[in-house]
Amino acid sequence: MTRAPPYATLFLCTGNSARSVLAECILNREGRGRFVAYSAGSQPKGEIHPLALALLERQHFDTRGLRSKRWDEFAGPHAPKLDFVFTVCDNAANETCPVWPGQPVTAHWGIPDPAALEGTPAAKEQAFADAFRALTARIRAFVKLPLASLDAAALRTHLDEIAARTN
Repeated sequence: MTRAPPYATLFLCTGNSARSVLAECILNREGRGRFVAYSAGSQPKGEIHPLALALLERQHFDTRGLRSKRWDEFAGPHAPKLDFVFTVCDNAANETCPVWPGQPVTAHWGIPDPAALEGTPAAKEQAFADAFRALTARIRAFVKLPLASLDAAALRTHLDEIAARTN
């Protein structure tokens, strides 16, 4: 990476109501000062999933201002120059994404969709907790990378390794 922090990072998921929002909040906390995180979706639900909000609030995240938004907001001329784009759902990884300003490094960090789980309320809460834990582990490993000393190819390798070892 030749650019200095803070690094702009976008997390993508189809609905932008759970996983990508969790990742946005986690990176903004874990990478404070070094990263600015955003989230978006190809077909946003229009609201954050209530279980995602409840989990974030239990973990003492500030949820004011969170919203479900289209990924187009990050592809226009007034969008932040992105350094990283992560897809966190398989659907978003297989969709044709917009062209991102700045030619960011991209990676796929697929996480099972907790919002799609059918089951008891306890099982649904567990699915959100599992997604939160997996994202936290990946993001903590990500923020520890020596970004200034890695070229794009080495960085992509590290990002793929993070996803593989934190499944």
